[in-house]
Amino acid sequence: MVRKARIRLTSTDYKKLEEVCQELKAIAEKTGVKMVGPIPLPTKRLKVPVLKSPCGEGTSTWDKWELRIHKRLVDIDAEERAMRRIMRIRVPEEVHVTIELL
Repeated sequence: MVRKARIRLTSTDYKKLEEVCQELKAIAEKTGVKMVGPIPLPTKRLKVPVLKSPCGEGTSTWDKWELRIHKRLVDIDAEERAMRRIMRIRVPEEVHVTIELL
């Protein structure tokens, strides 16, 4: 039985997240291991309403800021050659990667 590795990617910049997913897909094709994903998980939206006026006086007008956290899930066979290549990927600072062996 082949062990699986579950790779969870999170980022605020979805373009860089997709670039990492494409690199993972290319590694899976080169090494010939089975890959499922990237599966898009629900995007977390953090909303922050802020009063426009710095002093608090005047009309109560609000700015609404939003931070979106995008997530992807990739399941890949944990073959040694593939895992060595995955560990060497250059990951941007905005993208957080967690690898879990199942």
